[in-house]
Amino acid sequence: MKIKQALVSFSLFLFVYYCATTSAQSPAQAPSKNQAQPPSEHQVQTPAKAPSQPLAEPPSQVPLVQAPPHRAIAAPTNITKILDKAGGFSVFIRLLKSTQVIIQIENQLNVSNTLTIFAPTNGAFSSLKAGTLNSLSTEQKVQLVQYHVLPSFVALANFQTLSNPVRTQASNTYDFPLNIITEDKWVNISTGLVNTSISSTVYTDNQLAIYKIEKVLLPLGIFAPRPKPPAPAPTPLKNKTETSSSSSSSSSSSTLDSPVGAVEASNGLSLTRNGMVNIGVAGVAIIFLFGQSKFY
Repeated sequence: MKIKQALVSFSLFLFVYYCATTSAQSPAQAPSKNQAQPPSEHQVQTPAKAPSQPLAEPPSQVPLVQAPPHRAIAAPTNITKILDKAGGFSVFIRLLKSTQVIIQIENQLNVSNTLTIFAPTNGAFSSLKAGTLNSLSTEQKVQLVQYHVLPSFVALANFQTLSNPVRTQASNTYDFPLNIITEDKWVNISTGLVNTSISSTVYTDNQLAIYKIEKVLLPLGIFAPRPKPPAPAPTPLKNKTETSSSSSSSSSSSTLDSPVGAVEASNGLSLTRNGMVNIGVAGVAIIFLFGQSKFY
């Protein structure tokens, strides 16, 4: 029995060994026809196409901050937000708030008034002499900010229609003159102390226009005040005596010029003459009576 089990085990061992050696000696598979072949020496390699790059676009001509689309109920225009979004106007924003001119401007816009603002950049303020703003009084700071605001909307193409001196929201044109001259597409601004020009449009919506300038507009009335023009001389008053005499003479002459006045004057003259005759006759009579009484 044990011999049979040993023979069966040995037979199984031989069968397994035979299968293992047969599979190890099987031939390798032929290479696939789809396998990549090495390039031929004379084959021309097609270069890879370079990715196309878009050409540089010209600078945009639109405002730095776009106006919101038209709505039935328009929200109040936030000027400080517009300037802050455009960037580079933090000093001017601070002046607008500290002088409270921003409240005046936004109130005017809310009642459908139109305005134009010249906004100096931070670089424009930094180019001023040290302490320039600190040396100004509160009233002068208000006038300085108002000097940068025109009381009407002016499109960039319509500056040539303005008459000099241009009126601003700062008092009168004698102390605060502003002259604007256009040349081709340039808009030049002169205060008498500063010359600058509009460098770009910050914002426009047919009610409000904000233009970027590279210098602070310094008005003569604050930084170089001129003497006030002399007041017109008062009309000299006539002497009362001369006035009364001239009025009496004129009244008498006018009286004589009229027919009624002439008749009244002639009657008065005749009465005067008759009175003198009567006085003379009475005098002769008295003398005659006095002589008669003396004779008796």
